[in-house]
Amino acid sequence: MVCLFVVCGTNYLIAQNISNFIEIKGTVVDETSRNHLVFTDLVIKGTNISTVTNMDGEFLLKVPTNHIDGMVIISHLGYEKKEIEISSLKGKVKITLKQAITTLDAVNLIARPSNAKELVLETLRKKGALYNNDNTLMTAFYRETIKKRRKNASLSEAVVKIHKQPYTNYRKDNIELVKARKNTNYNRLDTLALKLQGGPFSNLYTDLVKYPEFIFTEEDIDDYEFSFGESTNINKKLVYVVNFKQSSFIRDPLYFGKLYIDASTLALTNAVYSLNVENKELSSQMFVRKKPRKVDVHPTKANYRVNYRIQNGKWHYAYSNILLSFKVNWKGKLFNSIYTLNSEMAVTDWEIHESKFAKLKDQMLRPSTIMSDQASGFSDPEFWGEYNIIEPEKSIENAIAKIQKQLKKP
Repeated sequence: MVCLFVVCGTNYLIAQNISNFIEIKGTVVDETSRNHLVFTDLVIKGTNISTVTNMDGEFLLKVPTNHIDGMVIISHLGYEKKEIEISSLKGKVKITLKQAITTLDAVNLIARPSNAKELVLETLRKKGALYNNDNTLMTAFYRETIKKRRKNASLSEAVVKIHKQPYTNYRKDNIELVKARKNTNYNRLDTLALKLQGGPFSNLYTDLVKYPEFIFTEEDIDDYEFSFGESTNINKKLVYVVNFKQSSFIRDPLYFGKLYIDASTLALTNAVYSLNVENKELSSQMFVRKKPRKVDVHPTKANYRVNYRIQNGKWHYAYSNILLSFKVNWKGKLFNSIYTLNSEMAVTDWEIHESKFAKLKDQMLRPSTIMSDQASGFSDPEFWGEYNIIEPEKSIENAIAKIQKQLKKP
């Protein structure tokens, strides 16, 4: 999760027949408040085909024709799960979810661990029994945006194959690039360009179960304070909420946030956390690899989210989101610049892979990779074909429309 600085110049639902799949668009909202539900899971029942709602609560799900008589499962943390027949998803529809009422009865109160820190340690120790321990080939969609204040400066999108290693071994996962498109407005970036080093790898490393060393290990876990928050619910199952933050005597920037742990299995189901950026100098050292001498750069925000999904009794990485914000001050200039980097990756399908290692191919990405500019894909409305993607929210739709207009100009 490293940032590199270098010097350089609709709320409706439609089913559409497209070859061997139909395309479904829609919005998921709270049944009472009608607020849009962000990061909601939608899975075709009996398969690993899935997607997730965007920041506007909207989704896009491509259903193979051999599953159009099936069901789609919609689930969101703190809400009751809903199953809907795919064939019924017609016309202008909003899917509503009902908040789940979470009560801790006497049995649950007795069963809940008394020590939040020990619960977290036990969760990390149980990864071999709770998470997928087969070599898995995952199809995922990745999106990365860079904004200068509110204006889009760069948009990257890609379909990748994640060669996911078993959770019990220490080999790192590999990522294979399938297809991608990117457009960058270097004029809008002035003389400074921000790029997220590693691209999809940065999101993959938010998988705390596979890569706990990026947040805390058994060696440095004593630098954190843990406490229980109000329990919640997912799919009618009790979920413990553990709050964590760095101890007051620790000077180095560490993380704070919430861990959501399934009460029955002690599996980590979700995590939402941020880096403490109060110390500008030390937090800058964690992100800035290279910068001009006449510029002062420091992060103002570093937020992370990772979601897991269960299938056949085993949990696996499903979605992650990273939001980084930086303030850039040029010496001698009156006004500063605010840059925001947002990236997300959603697993849309997966299968058990017999091969133990990913073969080294030309399309294999490296953690140091920065995606190259390839704007041509924006001119093709069917660029993604049958691959599931995260539905772009309004601001990204506007950015794509502007890119398409620019490409049409002679």
